[in-house]
Amino acid sequence: MFVPGDRPERFAKAQAAGADGIIVDLEDAVTPATRPQARLNAAALLRDGDRRGPVWVRINPVQTSDALPDLAAVVAARPDGIVLPKARTGADLQRLDHWLEALEAQHGHTPGSIKVIALIRETAQAVLSGSSFIAPPARVIGYTWGAEDLAADVGASANRTVEGEFEYTFRLARAHCLLVAAAAGIGAYDTTDTEFRDVTAVERRAHAARRDGFVGKLAIHPAQLDPIHKAFAPT
Repeated sequence: MFVPGDRPERFAKAQAAGADGIIVDLEDAVTPATRPQARLNAAALLRDGDRRGPVWVRINPVQTSDALPDLAAVVAARPDGIVLPKARTGADLQRLDHWLEALEAQHGHTPGSIKVIALIRETAQAVLSGSSFIAPPARVIGYTWGAEDLAADVGASANRTVEGEFEYTFRLARAHCLLVAAAAGIGAYDTTDTEFRDVTAVERRAHAARRDGFVGKLAIHPAQLDPIHKAFAPT
């Protein structure tokens, strides 16, 4: 479950909500003005010895000037993993892997101990570069995708039908994410639902994700956790 990095008052509630892990967001949920403080907040949470579960950090895309400062601020405190947004090709994963190798060595961490989940379907370029993601670095354990950023990239005014289901372009991106993850031998995680009050819809989509082959689903609100857990728990 995502939690904004500039809202540290939400960290404890997020950790207690029951997600399998939290992702402290330094990207979309944070403004450039608050990002420096968000980095400090994330590092403080990671240094806290009372972690109640895995704590991941979503950094900014590797092609931005924020990515390295994001990593430099948090790697010393040893996050469980890094979420990489807007990966354009497999080269972006290799670049992140090299940065993490250097920072792990600098801070005495075991090489490869900080895992990575990458959003590989947030741009048209990424959708059309599927084969470049098939052989990721060993630390990459999962792929996911993002319907909102993909809509912005292609210029779509909406990504869902009036019935609430994804339009064809976004179903295609979702399917590509699943197939590329399977080819790479790693897990595929379905994207978030932007609504959280309609828990029935969240559960229906989570069941569909499990049926299709996804191993989990991202969340943005505690109300989404129970329906997601119901969908992915063993029967």
